[in-house]
Amino acid sequence: MLTGKKILLGITGSIAAYKSASLVRLLKKSGAEVQVVATPSALDFVTPLTLSTLSERPVYSQFVKNEQGEWVNHVDLALWADLLVIAPASANTLAKMATGGCDNLLLAVYLSAKCPVFFAPAMDLDMYKHGSTESNINTLLGYGNNFIQPGNGLLASGLIGEGRMAEPEEILEKIQHHFQRSLLAGKDILVTAGPTYEAIDPVRFIGNRSSGKMGYALARQLALAGARVHLVSGPTALAVPAGLSSFTRVESAADMYTACANRFPATTISIMCAAVADYSPEMAADQKIKKTDAALQITLKSTTDILAWMGKNKRKNQYLLGFALETNDGIAHAKGKLQRKNLDAIVLNSLQDNGAGFGHDTNQVTILSASGQEVHLSLKSKDEIASEIVDYLNEQIRDAK
Repeated sequence: MLTGKKILLGITGSIAAYKSASLVRLLKKSGAEVQVVATPSALDFVTPLTLSTLSERPVYSQFVKNEQGEWVNHVDLALWADLLVIAPASANTLAKMATGGCDNLLLAVYLSAKCPVFFAPAMDLDMYKHGSTESNINTLLGYGNNFIQPGNGLLASGLIGEGRMAEPEEILEKIQHHFQRSLLAGKDILVTAGPTYEAIDPVRFIGNRSSGKMGYALARQLALAGARVHLVSGPTALAVPAGLSSFTRVESAADMYTACANRFPATTISIMCAAVADYSPEMAADQKIKKTDAALQITLKSTTDILAWMGKNKRKNQYLLGFALETNDGIAHAKGKLQRKNLDAIVLNSLQDNGAGFGHDTNQVTILSASGQEVHLSLKSKDEIASEIVDYLNEQIRDAK
């Protein structure tokens, strides 16, 4: 499964480091070449002899190899790898990764890495739930790193809860899934994200509560899968994801239609995640409208239905995925939209689900396909949901062949 793949395994100071030996063995058994880079404190928990025997390579933990001054080139290590996985990733290491700290070899390799990075946290419950740790994880996700969710169970402190490093078999599966996404590599994929703002005057607009987080997460995960991602975004406060082929900032529904219409003919897959306004003021005032005692009436006109236009104009070799945010009768409304707009699949969000929809860092969705398939994705971070949607798309392409 991983034959010929070069995996850097970073190990940090955590009792969960004992699991890393099993992970090395599983990676080797899958055909990967494995190079271990450990922090000095990691070697208090697992010996270099164990790791080097299993990996068939020396373990690196210092910048200098020997008394003669021969050094370990962290840049060469980073360029060698097809993937870097840090497991376990301690709270201390997560904080340094998030802020650019570089006081050991592993952190220097991480900062030099051009390849995808996965991290599997391991720490006690209160440390994992602390606001600073949550912030650091979100920062790393924003950098395009891949989060491997810790498990729930008995911890070294005796507490029971989240913080256990994912089992080696689960980490191996995540890595295998990453490389299985190769069917998306090199494909031109259009992603839309965020709201649109429809001007009333130079100051005011009609908009919605979309943050753009789901669309940006999808763009990140698709880029990590090797796709040529073209992101068209409405107004957001989010950082532009790394690895995009193009990024277009728009404001109104008309702007988004123009950008999508220009890009759509050359795309293989289009993922329409933006919350596009259905209506726009018929006339926008040139100057700020002053408040008076009289009621203000604004006449609205329908905007162009971008998704319906795409469904009408798509070719046989194009795949079109829409999104639906519903407040009631979600499945029925989503199925209706799927059929009316000639989509291949639709992702349903419901505002009735706690932690899902606008503004949240988490989401819970159902994917409905034109063939009648329903896939339910439970509440997870939006990056994890995006990763699972990318896996779903990969399966659809594979099944279509």
